[in-house]
Amino acid sequence: MIRAAEDAKTDSRDRNVLGGELQTCSVDPVTGYYRDGCCRSGADDQGVHSVCCLLTTEFLAFSKAAGNDLSTPRPEWGFAGVNPGDRWCLCAARWLEADLAGQAPQVVLAATHRRTLDIVPLDRLQAHAVDA
Repeated sequence: MIRAAEDAKTDSRDRNVLGGELQTCSVDPVTGYYRDGCCRSGADDQGVHSVCCLLTTEFLAFSKAAGNDLSTPRPEWGFAGVNPGDRWCLCAARWLEADLAGQAPQVVLAATHRRTLDIVPLDRLQAHAVDA
């Protein structure tokens, strides 16, 4: 029974942008749209939280100025906030917006979901890769 539940969580479409198996982005802090540590993205994730990033002070300031404060704890939502150096699953469109503004954080390609490629070209991600 447990094995069947584990298999149900695994989706063969959960591939990274390089075509390999999607790797975990972070479990400390726990990230992902599904809060399972992976940047998995399905039809219910309209924000496409699929880019595994290594957060920076500059990006967090950029995101806050754009209306998405990731660094302030929100205990009422069970959110402790994130810090520079943390890995976090970002919305693909927000990452692209930051890239165009020269504020994009580095990307962990092996942990970035292939759905990202619907929004961000692979060469842009590779230019910021920590695992190229």
